Amino acid sequence: MVVLQLQFLLVPLLASIMGAAQYMMQDAALMNYIDRRLLSLEKRLEKCNQDILDYVEEFRDFSKMVLSRLAGLNNYKAEVKSEVENLQTRIERAQRDIDYFGSVTDSHACIEVHEDLVKQQLFEEAEEKKKLKLMLNASCDHMLTGIKSLKIVKKTGDKHGSWMKDPGKKHTKIYLLNGSVNNVILEFADIMTFTESNHTLRARRVTLPFPWEGTGHIIYQGFLFYHRYGSLNEIIKFNIQKRNITDQMLLPGAGRIPAYQLSPSTKIDLAVDEQGLWAIHAEPDTGGNIVITKINHITMAVEHTWDTSCSSKDAEAAFMACSTLYVVYNSPSGGTSRIRCIYDILDAVNTQEIPVLHFPKRHGSHSSIHYNPKEMQLFAWGDGSQIIYKLHTKQKV
Repeated sequence: MVVLQLQFLLVPLLASIMGAAQYMMQDAALMNYIDRRLLSLEKRLEKCNQDILDYVEEFRDFSKMVLSRLAGLNNYKAEVKSEVENLQTRIERAQRDIDYFGSVTDSHACIEVHEDLVKQQLFEEAEEKKKLKLMLNASCDHMLTGIKSLKIVKKTGDKHGSWMKDPGKKHTKIYLLNGSVNNVILEFADIMTFTESNHTLRARRVTLPFPWEGTGHIIYQGFLFYHRYGSLNEIIKFNIQKRNITDQMLLPGAGRIPAYQLSPSTKIDLAVDEQGLWAIHAEPDTGGNIVITKINHITMAVEHTWDTSCSSKDAEAAFMACSTLYVVYNSPSGGTSRIRCIYDILDAVNTQEIPVLHFPKRHGSHSSIHYNPKEMQLFAWGDGSQIIYKLHTKQKV
């Protein structure tokens, strides 16, 4: 009986001892696995550290070698630069010596050649002036010295426009061209008809095939010469009586900028004086200065062009009188108009002696000013008013 009781007690004890031994063996295997993994990682880290040290050392050696090579190149560059500068100095010295000896041995020949060139240039300039005088009417010898009176004939139309007589015809007709873009001319029998209150009913209407641009048109010898709207620099010659286009031309260099800064709608201003038909415009190539061109009104060919010293800045209008350009200036807000730049193509006018010429009793601006050589008056359009200015002149020096 006692033996059976001991047997029952030993069986559980042995089972528990065997289970504990089994757990101990599993823990030992786990510890062994962890130890081996750590050892492997430690070896890898040690190799990585060594590789980094090797890379750092290699980079340092390479940097020392590169810096050494660069230092050598800089020294070589400095030596070469010094040699080049030395050679350049010697060449310049030799060139100065050669120039000196050449000037000493050939001084008389050089002076003679220089004088010949000057004489040739003076001769060519004199011949050019002779040709210009032959082309122009040499009998035109007066110059403007003052604007002595004005008369406001009528106030009609827009702020911008032109009105004029035809100086090439004996009739007394008045022409009104209203607006900076339009295609209808109003023709009146005389100035009395024009001043009537119902003047538009008494006017003959002439419709153009193409509208004009700006206010720089002119009527001469029965033809209207105008800048065609929408074109860069096309000038049309229109027969007023027959109502058809008889000719046209392109004016070189014109149309890119306004002829006058204060009249931006006018790119080409056509004018008439004792010499015939002219074109006034400005070009960017001349710094905005005004250019004048003589045009043959019959053939519509350019005869000559002059670059003037008159600026288009703050200019509102200009006109030609006796082959001389008179430019009218004002302030952007409007004020007293005055002529303060004159250009005579034959150099017969001493522009330094001419004072600034003011327009009398005018505090506004001009849209257009046209000179009538037959009556020696200015037909101007100012703020919708049609004005006549009488001129004071004297003989050119």
